[in-house]
Parts: sequence; structure tokens; C-alpha cells
Amino acid sequence: MSGRVLITGASGFVGFHLIEAALQKGLEVFAAVRSSSKIDHLKTLPIQFTTLDFTNIPLLKAELQEKKYDYIIHAAGAIKAPNFAEYVKVNAEYARNLALAAGEADIALKKFVFMSSLAAWGPSRTGLPVTEKDEATPLTSYGKSKLVAESYLAALKDLPLITLRPTAVYGPRERDIFIMINSINKGFEPYIGRIPQTLSFIYVKDLAAVTVQALTSSVSNRSYFVADGYGYDRYALATIVKKILHKNTLRVHLPLPVVKALALVQEGIGAVRGNSPILSREKLSELTAADWSCNIEQLKNDIGFSPRYTLEDGMAETLQWYKENKWL
Repeated sequence: MSGRVLITGASGFVGFHLIEAALQKGLEVFAAVRSSSKIDHLKTLPIQFTTLDFTNIPLLKAELQEKKYDYIIHAAGAIKAPNFAEYVKVNAEYARNLALAAGEADIALKKFVFMSSLAAWGPSRTGLPVTEKDEATPLTSYGKSKLVAESYLAALKDLPLITLRPTAVYGPRERDIFIMINSINKGFEPYIGRIPQTLSFIYVKDLAAVTVQALTSSVSNRSYFVADGYGYDRYALATIVKKILHKNTLRVHLPLPVVKALALVQEGIGAVRGNSPILSREKLSELTAADWSCNIEQLKNDIGFSPRYTLEDGMAETLQWYKENKWL
């Protein structure tokens, strides 16, 4: 595989693994990072850095035209924002600006891969894994902004677009699921309420591999869910982590009304400070949804996706990395 790829959000958790996967396939990688980004972990990689002004289409066009990118992977975005308008600006408007610039630039762009999220479609309402034919019912401002971004990009008919909607992504360098892992390592295993749940996961290396694989696909203007193909009960992750780390835990089910009250307090604090609360009522609705399973058959059929890692396989590598890097 040859060519030049622009990867946005390159300094982030997923971005790092996208870079590694692209390099393994022989691509020339340009990593788009902010001037404030921490990039020490990228400096030893054979890549070039660039900065983008997502608010300025002419500047974006000039950048794309100068570098003559063959592929774009747009993985940049906000997972926390003070309000819905800010989510839409960063996650949807910036994506549209980059795509518009790509359309105006004098380049032969082969593929534009947009990293969306299962959150854009929301949980299953049928008791069956979510498919591309189901109606989108996002629960959070983040998910809704990703859905807006998808609609913006889908409206650009000449854009060689593939949209990927990964479920919960875990792996080396991930920080959100790590909070639960670290808690388990310390002997505490908390849950919200007692409602049964079906969850899905994707190991970051599988996500990165299929993203790079999509660059050379003949398919365009399609959207796909990305998961390892399994549905897990709410205790599966903790069970696997405890097995690998040889830990015993105190399992606690926090009453839902108590957590809702805490979320309301967090929202009030966030409103006063003008930032995104750690826990909100809409985030709580996402955390307690009954079924986050999704169907990946279309991705298998169209792109040839074949997940290499189950949750146990990926978690074994992840925990080893956390231990080697003194996170655990």
C-alpha cells in the first residue's frame, strides 16, 4: 500500500494507533496536531506533523493542495464540551469544513474516512444488535453532534466517504475505561443500578486496522458499525480484568436515584464553571442503556473486516501495557 495520508486527532488515544497501523501498511503519514498537543509519544515515529485551522476553509484547502494527500482519516473531535453548540462546532462543522476543502482542492483524494461513534446511533431499541437500517436515537449531545456530522458529510455527494461508528474502544493509552480497570485493580467494582445490560467493545488495534483497510476499499458513501462481534454482559469486563490481574473485588450496585442526584449536582457545578460535567443526566442515560450491541456483518462483507481480538485477548495486551507503563 502506498500514498500519503492525513490523520487528524493524531495525538489522541485512537490517533496514535491509527498512525501505527498506517505506517505498518507503508503509508506516508502526516499527523495533524494542535500546537498545545502533547506529542512526545509520537516523536520517535517516522511521521511528519502539521497543524490545521478547521475554522478556515481556504487555509485548509491550501494545506491539502500543498501536501497532495491521497487519503484523509478524520479522527479529531470533542468528547467533552460545555454545550451542544460547541459539540456541533467541533465535531460536525469542523468535519464539514475539512471535507469541503478537500472537494475544492486540486487533489485526487481516494478516500475520506470519518470516525463517528455508535453513540451517534444510540442503543438498540429492539433487543437485537443495532444495524445500519435502524433509526438513529442518540442519547447524548456528543452522539447527536456526531450524527449531525454524518449528515453534513453525506450531503457532499462527490466526497469518497466511509463513516465508521465504533463502539466502546479500549486499549493501550485509553483513559476512560481505564478508570474502571484501575478501580478493579484496587478491589472496588462499582455499577449503577441492577438492570441487566448487553455491551460491546472494540480493541483499538482492530479499529485502527479496519480504518486503514477502508482507505483502499472500492466502497464509498457507506456507514458501518465497528465492534468485535460479541455481546457482553455488564460484568464481563470486570470478570476478565480480575482473572488477568488475579484480583478479588467488592462489587457494589449504586442506587440509580442517588447517581441521578449526583449527576444533577455535577451539572450545576459545570454550569457555574462553564465546563462539561464529569457526570450528567444524559451521560447517565447512556451508561445505563440496556443494549449497546451492534451488528458488524455489513463491515465484514464490504470491507473484509475480521476482528483479531476478543475482549479477553485485547484486555490481556492492554493490562500488560498499563503495568509496563506504570499506570497500574
